[in-house]
Amino acid sequence: MAEKPRPRLIAYELDQPLPPIRPAGVRRDWMDATPGGFAYRCLPLTIANGHGWEVQGQTGFEAWWNGGDRPEDVTIRVLKPGGLAPASHFGAGILTFPIPTLLRTDPGIGLWVSGPPNAVKDGIAPLAGLVESDWSPMTFTMNWRFTRPDQVVRFLPGEPVCFFFPLQRGLAADTCPEVRPLAEAPELEAAHRAWREGRNRFNAALCQPGSEARAQGWQRHYHRGLNPDGTPTTADHRTRVQVRPFPGPSRRPAEPA
Repeated sequence: MAEKPRPRLIAYELDQPLPPIRPAGVRRDWMDATPGGFAYRCLPLTIANGHGWEVQGQTGFEAWWNGGDRPEDVTIRVLKPGGLAPASHFGAGILTFPIPTLLRTDPGIGLWVSGPPNAVKDGIAPLAGLVESDWSPMTFTMNWRFTRPDQVVRFLPGEPVCFFFPLQRGLAADTCPEVRPLAEAPELEAAHRAWREGRNRFNAALCQPGSEARAQGWQRHYHRGLNPDGTPTTADHRTRVQVRPFPGPSRRPAEPA
């Protein structure tokens, strides 16, 4: 039986070298700093961190915004020159990174473009966009907006400035939301009740010195893809996502978690 073709993601080279693009890493400084690294126990969080590719900035700089609406109301001071330099193009406190490659996807597939997930940066926030990359001959920019005036923000060379992943176009619009009583799904209701009661017992036991719950530290049903009774849920459960790298030495995979 022939293997199903894998979706393609093509980065076309333009009149300059491709920016460094690599599979996104799951590590975050603030997650490392949590006691015992407990933030990494949240599987949805870590999966989201690595669920795509990130474009690395090459210019070290600091920037600030005086609160005005003009492009010149953003000041950029380069600390270490390099490629993929930022600009103040749109005004309204927006910092812009041109992404010098033309990304193309298969028909019906677009790209969700934003900043790296769960990577908070004080004073500035990434803006998100959905690009119809299956037909567009146009490049796009990655934009960040200052959250308050007179706050200096710094980007280091190699720091991710853009994050993207493929998304089926029209999926959200074609989805039909419903509301139903949980009692209409007896098996799901029983599983949910078992999980809720088990979670309440576990949290109560965490307060008891020497308890089994304290020894375990946290419940692992979701992480292991198990129902509350220990039975497996789906063969497609994943504890990590490792996207494929783009060819080239500057686009090597990020370090594993």
